[in-house]
Amino acid sequence: MIPSAFEYLRPQTFDDAINLFAQHGENAKILAGGHSLIPTMKLRLAQPKVLIDLGRIADLNYIREQDGKIAVGAMATHHQIETSELLREKCPLLCEVAPQIGDVQVRNRGTIGGSLAHADPAADWPAAILALDAELEVAGPDGARVIQAKKFFVDLFQTALKPNELLREIRLPATSKAVAYVKFAQRASGFAIAGAAVVIRPESKAVGIGITGVAAKAYRATASEKKLEGQPLASENIAAAADKASNRVEALNDIHASADFRKHLARVNTKRALELAAARAER
Repeated sequence: MIPSAFEYLRPQTFDDAINLFAQHGENAKILAGGHSLIPTMKLRLAQPKVLIDLGRIADLNYIREQDGKIAVGAMATHHQIETSELLREKCPLLCEVAPQIGDVQVRNRGTIGGSLAHADPAADWPAAILALDAELEVAGPDGARVIQAKKFFVDLFQTALKPNELLREIRLPATSKAVAYVKFAQRASGFAIAGAAVVIRPESKAVGIGITGVAAKAYRATASEKKLEGQPLASENIAAAADKASNRVEALNDIHASADFRKHLARVNTKRALELAAARAER
C-alpha cells in the first residue's frame, strides 16, 4: 500500500528537531531508521501529517567515552555498534546483541535510539540496556533529563518519554567480557520470542539480567539477580537463579508462542546466557 500524504521535514540540528516536534505536536512522527514506522505508514496504521527525519543530525550519531562512561548517540546504527572497537573493548554486550538484530539491511539503517523509543516488546536492545543498568538522556522544550533504563519501559510500545521529548543519548558503564545475549527468535523477522541479556560484574559479584520478548515490556529479572547475590557462579546456583527468570511475569500469548512457552524460554535462555557469561568471566 501507499502511505497517506505527509509533509517531510529534515532538521540539521537536535534543537531544530525539538522545536519542529513541539510545533507540530501530535500531528508529527519522528523518523529514525524507519524500519518500524514506514511499514505502519504503508498499511495506514499510522498517518502522520508531518514526518521529521533525524537522519542528517550529525550530533546524534556517535560512540565515545565520556565522563567515565560510554556514550552512544540515539542515531547510531546497529551496524556501527556491531563494528565499534570501543564498544568491543569497553562494553562488549552491545557488540553481541547488534548482529542478532534483523538482517544486514535493517542493521545498516536501523538505530538504537529508534528501537528503544519504539519499545517493541520483542526488540533486542531493551534487554541489553536493562542488564547494563544504562541511563537514557532525553530532551524537549523544557530541557534535558536522565531516565534510568529500569524506568524507561512502561508498557506495550510505551516509554517514559513525554509527548514532546526525544531520546538523545544512551550512557553505559564499561564492563568486563563477562556478558552474553541469548535469544529464541521468530524465523521471519528475527525479533525475540524470548531473549536474555546478562552482565556479570566480577569486582562486585553483581549480576544484571534483562529479558525481552516475553512480556508486554522488557524487564529486569530481579528475582534471578537476587538469587545469585554473593553466590559463586556454580552450575547449581545458575540453574536455581534462571528458574526464577519469569516469576510473576504476565507473558504474551500470540501466534508466535504461548505464554507458557515464553516463560519456559525465559528460564532456558537466562540459564544459557548466565553459563556463557560465567565462562567468559573465567578467561
